[in-house]
Amino acid sequence: MTPPVCAEILSTGDEIRCGSVVDSNAAWIAERLEEAGVPVLRHTCVGDDRDAISAALSEIGGRAAIAVVTGGLGPTADDRTAEAAAQAAGVELAESAAALAVVERFLAPRGISISAANRKQARLPHGAECLDNPEGSAPGFRLRIGGCQVICLPGVPREMEAMLQRHVLPRIWDLVGIPAGVQEVGVLNTFGMPESVVGERLEGLEAGFPGIRLGLRVAFPEIQVRLYGHAQERGDLERRLGQAAEEVCRRLGKRVVSRRGEGMATALGELLRGRGQTLGVAESCTGGMIGALLTDVAGSSDYFLLSAVTYANAVKTAVLGVSPEVLERWGAVHEETARAMAHGARRVAGADFGLATTGIAGPGGGSADKPVGTVCIGLATAESVVGWRYVFPFNRRDMNRRMFAFLAMDRLRLWLRGDLRT
Repeated sequence: MTPPVCAEILSTGDEIRCGSVVDSNAAWIAERLEEAGVPVLRHTCVGDDRDAISAALSEIGGRAAIAVVTGGLGPTADDRTAEAAAQAAGVELAESAAALAVVERFLAPRGISISAANRKQARLPHGAECLDNPEGSAPGFRLRIGGCQVICLPGVPREMEAMLQRHVLPRIWDLVGIPAGVQEVGVLNTFGMPESVVGERLEGLEAGFPGIRLGLRVAFPEIQVRLYGHAQERGDLERRLGQAAEEVCRRLGKRVVSRRGEGMATALGELLRGRGQTLGVAESCTGGMIGALLTDVAGSSDYFLLSAVTYANAVKTAVLGVSPEVLERWGAVHEETARAMAHGARRVAGADFGLATTGIAGPGGGSADKPVGTVCIGLATAESVVGWRYVFPFNRRDMNRRMFAFLAMDRLRLWLRGDLRT
């Protein structure tokens, strides 16, 4: 069973508190801790106020085994995390030789003399362990507050990530005095079902696999199924994670895009590469998003040949060869137009497959028969050209475009798998 420990995350800074900066640190830390087998109980945010930070640390110290704190370790007057931690722990601040060395090592190669403000960064709560910062001038530190191991790290994401990887994750179970065993996370990516339906399909899964904890994560429009495992032996854990993953695949079927946590574009690319086949894409409403997603994957030149953003009808005709008669009869948003675009993309690219999108992403431009959220998808193969029409309820342009792009890729993915022939 997973040891009964939990973590909390405390983000500090007025810029985080007021929303002018998005707290990406907390999300990254939470994911890394969960992967290490430590559930995160709470995320807390406070501004640059010593008493507020101290009070938050005192509360966390009474209920969590580990707390990761970010921000407030810089040289300016509003960097108050060290003072607040000392106040919560009931100790004084004192200059740390190890912390001073971290500051000097960062400044010396840059020809910067250490100032009084920089020396402030070397003042840590008495008894705290200094944590080296390989990327910046702000040392981190660790100390105990109540029953909690509190790890304070800089707020700069690059620095924080490097320090968490170096100082926290490798020794996380040692920090709380519990034998580690083995932790592992299995991730399966799914598409085509809302989170609620995925949850219903997987209800009761944990009961059949002791030591495996199920979690769902939305990465719109995909849903990640995450299997958190803990055991004393790696072989036993890998076997049980594999069995649990098989059960997820059995329950979700073709909606599982990848058993290795890969996204839609990567999974589609692997299918094309494995078959030695190529793809050309014509996009209207998605505006190049499919091409961008596919080319974000290293090595996609093995199978991806063309991306044509044919927004205007005249360009659909001039570039793809869509006949004016098709456009006049059916309009830009229609299955027949999508079919003609896909056929043109395949022909122009000299590819095995052509894929096309045309639709109404909104927020305006809809009608009674073609409301906002309508997308038509065309797929051209050597044997046939097929088209589909779908309507989604999203009123946001960005959500519609992203859904349209993923759905188009999914049509081809299912075709390649043999799960879609009409």
